[in-house]
Amino acid sequence: MSSAYAPRRIACLQPSATVILAAIGELDRVVACTKYCADVVPEVAQSSRAILADSWTANATEIIATQPDLVIAAVPYQEKAVIEILKSGARFLGLAPRTLADVYGDVAAIAGVAGASHRGEEVIALMQQRIEEVRGIVRKKAGSPRPTVFCEEWGKPLITSQSWVAELVDAAGGEFVGTPGQQISCEEVARLDPEVFIAAWCGAGDRVPLEKIVAERNWQGTRAARTLRVFCVRDEYLNTPAPTLLRGLEALGCAIHPEIFARAEGIRQITGAQSSTALNRGL
Repeated sequence: MSSAYAPRRIACLQPSATVILAAIGELDRVVACTKYCADVVPEVAQSSRAILADSWTANATEIIATQPDLVIAAVPYQEKAVIEILKSGARFLGLAPRTLADVYGDVAAIAGVAGASHRGEEVIALMQQRIEEVRGIVRKKAGSPRPTVFCEEWGKPLITSQSWVAELVDAAGGEFVGTPGQQISCEEVARLDPEVFIAAWCGAGDRVPLEKIVAERNWQGTRAARTLRVFCVRDEYLNTPAPTLLRGLEALGCAIHPEIFARAEGIRQITGAQSSTALNRGL
């Protein structure tokens, strides 16, 4: 899209959109966003931007008040939220990524709408390059077989992480167990007996109660719990489908192959006598 026709006032109801706009140097176009956007783009918390309800609780009156010429939100939605967004009368870009390829597509789409396609291509290239760098390090230095890894994005009900997380686990040298984005029982996870357990609950930041959920789910006998390879990764690092995923990749590398990757930001290990050992080794 020509920059002459690009939207000047964007309302982001999804943190990933705010991250992408920041990454391509177009954050000034964002006139409104959600409180969750500040978790991944701290600059928005230090500005006068309006704070709106997110993609699942959108409110037309709030959106209209900010006078956007584009609203970016995520799907799937609550039906009521879709109606509220449409009632605002602004142009609407909906995102529904599942895979890393979808994430790259969202970067390209948002950059194109903002008249910054070339910067979008640069961001995509940098993401792909780093992911392949990590994959290459694992291929060169890690042994076999790969550690089995269970990742969850929600605890009640228990839901496995999305497909893009499964791809990042693969790049970081692990074998993702379970079906991405699907509900699973605690008993099935125990049967799978993963060697590494990662919790990244949507909206929970780094506050997942690791010891409590291991006890409540009777997972004490799993290989992950016995070796204290139970981790919380900050929600926004794995659940924000944007360049932020590179931080999640670093955390996954640290959890899956601590003998290769140094301690990363945004990861916390279950407490115990051995808990500090694994994370203090690395490059």
